Amino acid sequence: MKTFLLAAAATLVITALSAPAFAGTPVTLRLDTTDTDGRITLGDLFDGVSGPAANLVVASRMGPTAVLDAGQVQMSARRAGYDWTNANGVRRIIVRQGADNGGVSSGARAATAAGLAGAPSANVEVLAYARSLAVGEIVRPQDLVWVKMAGAPADAPRDADAVIGMAAKRPLREGAAVGLRDVAAPQVIKTGDLITINYQDGGISLSLQGKAMAGAAAGEVFAVQNTLSKKVIQAVAVGPGTAAVGPQAQTLLARSQPVRFAAR
Repeated sequence: MKTFLLAAAATLVITALSAPAFAGTPVTLRLDTTDTDGRITLGDLFDGVSGPAANLVVASRMGPTAVLDAGQVQMSARRAGYDWTNANGVRRIIVRQGADNGGVSSGARAATAAGLAGAPSANVEVLAYARSLAVGEIVRPQDLVWVKMAGAPADAPRDADAVIGMAAKRPLREGAAVGLRDVAAPQVIKTGDLITINYQDGGISLSLQGKAMAGAAAGEVFAVQNTLSKKVIQAVAVGPGTAAVGPQAQTLLARSQPVRFAAR
């Protein structure tokens, strides 16, 4: 009996260790990941999933979009016997609300979409917002994700660095494609701020206090009032609470790109 139990245990161990060696059925992430009822299934996410596994719910969508962790999705697929290699290194998957086409399966919806004129060439990789942003919020690297969409905005950035560190000009919705018109350089000086105005020329260095009459991003010209003389002058924003006049200001304006300070 003891020998039998040891042999059975050894068989179980060997089976457990050798199981990962058998790869699951390869699947690919859909170009346009959508669901119609708030229940996100493997069939909604992947091409190549069939049978009961296609209806396996891996997440729920409470609003217009849902952002899924790619690693968790990959694990769910593997547990169901499917292998998504994620060769592109996707970190997040945005699932959008899709139209209900009278019970047509997700696979049929994908096939129908692919049959539309120009559809295959229109599916492009687009930068999208991983969460909703309020006006004035700074865009951080974790707020962006690359997704597949039917098309890209005309002003879509090619590099995430073009919008990271910028401020939202209007409310931005999670899952929406990123456009350069959505953002602007963050203001380092706001209307009413008490700031220090610096003048430097050769060995001469002077400073005075002023009140900002308008907001400004780094490198922008704005009106500032001398708190002593009450005279309003034009200065160039340098950083939070700091502006420049004179040669230093002219140097800043002459640069090809405006000065930008990373938000911390």
